[in-house]
Amino acid sequence: MNTKNNSGDARKYELILLGATGYTGKFTAQHIAASLPTDLKWAMAGRNHSKLASLAEELKRKKSDRIQPEIVVCELGSKELDALAKTTRLVISTIGPYVKYGTPVVEACANNGTHYVDCSGEIPWHLDIIGGYHDKARASGAIMIPQCGFDSVPADLIAFSLATYIRRTFNCGTLEVVSALDSISAPSGGSLNTLFTGPNHHTPAQVVAAYKPFALSSTQPLTSVSKALPWRHWLFGTRWDKDLGVLTSCFQSALDTALVQRSWGLLNHGKLYGKNFRYSEWGVAGSSVGGALQYLNLRFVVWMMSQAPVRWLMKKFAFQPSEGPDAEATKHDYAHFKAIGVADNSTSDRAVAEFKLSGSLYYFTGLAVAEAAMVILRGGENEARISGGGILTPATLGEEFIERLVRQNEQKIEITVGILESSLAQ
Repeated sequence: MNTKNNSGDARKYELILLGATGYTGKFTAQHIAASLPTDLKWAMAGRNHSKLASLAEELKRKKSDRIQPEIVVCELGSKELDALAKTTRLVISTIGPYVKYGTPVVEACANNGTHYVDCSGEIPWHLDIIGGYHDKARASGAIMIPQCGFDSVPADLIAFSLATYIRRTFNCGTLEVVSALDSISAPSGGSLNTLFTGPNHHTPAQVVAAYKPFALSSTQPLTSVSKALPWRHWLFGTRWDKDLGVLTSCFQSALDTALVQRSWGLLNHGKLYGKNFRYSEWGVAGSSVGGALQYLNLRFVVWMMSQAPVRWLMKKFAFQPSEGPDAEATKHDYAHFKAIGVADNSTSDRAVAEFKLSGSLYYFTGLAVAEAAMVILRGGENEARISGGGILTPATLGEEFIERLVRQNEQKIEITVGILESSLAQ
């Protein structure tokens, strides 16, 4: 069944939120209740009826003027999920680790032409589902967008915005985007559980293969687009950029770079971004010494997480799944991406883009998956719709998705793009 947004289906629900009682799931439910159209027919699904009923009552007290969500008790077996997918046009899944719980949900949606959005950040699993379900989703018309939370919406949209701006302004592709991230946030129990259990599901060789350049991309570059880095990067993990300052390696980079590279391939087979496009992401460092210390700390943490006994011990003391920092602990959280895009032309014109948000990054994740769902369900023409379905990316939802995000008042989200002032002075 090629549904083309399955709008012709007489399905009971427009949207089902799977995992609504989890830490991120609650934020998603709160945003749906507070900000999505009041005529939205939706349901919350999970295994515990009493928890779902309690959340539904809480939402009703806060927003009584809208259609209230129905409660669907659903186990996570293939038959139950298949039946669930048949009742709705779109599923938002916030149940992780996705390598453990996500594949049956993806399979059910791909088989039934049901659109799908999640907030995963698990690149090896992402590669698995591309191989297993991209073609099935295209055949059924299911638009499926994993990694649509803080991992990796800001990075994907900032690269898309720069590539689009450079194409329109200079009529050429983008040679390079260098992005710098400054953020403060504590991890939730679900994120920590993914870190603790993820290494148990893929071999080291599979992980290495998933993080190779353009491993997620449907199209491969004709030539190598890697850029040689200076010697101090290999020693201290730092680099210097004349517009961004001292930068250092960061954990987020690997997740975001993989997704941006997939968007490069999906959007006009690389023609929007340009054949020589490359993307790199870094953390903001106050100084070379500070950057080197951050890099050494990152290497130490990665090594520690590779040790099974350490993961087992840390799991005992960390937030448990469905737990996370409270409102007081996250009120000063923020994220700020600033990226420089270099045009692939003779004058190497430069543009700058910024993505800013204030408040919990997990609330942003809930907001982002909900707004992405609305673009899919009720939005206009975009690359995701034109493609007919498949395992896609946030950038394929286009400028309408950006517009929906910046209209939100909860976190003062800003996304801007323009010519770099220093470029004008050249």
